[in-house]
Amino acid sequence: MVYENCLLCPRRCGVNRERGQRGFCGETAVLHLAFAGIHRGEEPPITGLGGSGTIFVSGCNLGCTFCQNFQISKEGLGKAVSQEEFAGICLNLQKHGAENINIVTGSHAAEALALGIIAARKKGLSIPVLWNSSGYEGLEILDILRDVVDVYLPDLKTLDREIAVRFFNAPNYGEYATAAILKMMEYRELCLDGKMLSGVMVRHLVIPGFIESTRQVLAWFAQNCKGKALLSLMTQYTPVGRDVKTPGRYISEDEYNSVLSMLDEYGIDDGFCQELVTGSDWLPDFTWANPFSSELSVPVWHYLKK
Repeated sequence: MVYENCLLCPRRCGVNRERGQRGFCGETAVLHLAFAGIHRGEEPPITGLGGSGTIFVSGCNLGCTFCQNFQISKEGLGKAVSQEEFAGICLNLQKHGAENINIVTGSHAAEALALGIIAARKKGLSIPVLWNSSGYEGLEILDILRDVVDVYLPDLKTLDREIAVRFFNAPNYGEYATAAILKMMEYRELCLDGKMLSGVMVRHLVIPGFIESTRQVLAWFAQNCKGKALLSLMTQYTPVGRDVKTPGRYISEDEYNSVLSMLDEYGIDDGFCQELVTGSDWLPDFTWANPFSSELSVPVWHYLKK
């Protein structure tokens, strides 16, 4: 088992998670989930008509100071599930009309999740599996996932080392995220048929006050991914962090317009850009039966529900 001397992610903690030791991600070898449901707030080819079958995995190998899912990424909310239970959750999402199985922040649990997907497929899972991650992946993780994931939805948060340290607690973030995205594009070619069936969609969240970091990301995407992957430019930054280093405001209209100009400058037109969003009504609370608004989400499984 890869968890006995865990070197899965770029942290390379080397702890024995099989014996209950915990590395940076805060998780042992046991798979913990927090919530599963039909989510209608993803990009159009991900949401489709039936919504995306999101599964939120507890723990995280990154350390974002403004994580909207901090309850599950750092505070340990969640419940242990077996391979059979995980497969059942996938099949239940499919039964509820999900367009895909959308696994959110599961890098540290790649092996358990891959085995669960294989088990679900043997029992009739037929919809695409989507890997929704921070982008902070070791190539070992991608090797494990190669035959079970159809669509990759990685973040590319920054290429700036100082920003990676300040906001993500990972000085080598850009190095590993770009290598991972290139490998993802090698594994899966882009295929759209009204919805995303395979390929890569790169997400980037604009951070207020750090627009030049966004410029670096867009320049890299234009050079390496244009025509081979989609871009999703996100402007929903919300000041939820409790760290003094975290920007305490939303993106300004001037910043938003600057980012739109960058898209034109680099000729990027394959993908999506959020409208300027302010407010925190959309933020999830995973202690609720439905962590999201009823317009966005239909609960299928929750860690507090027996």
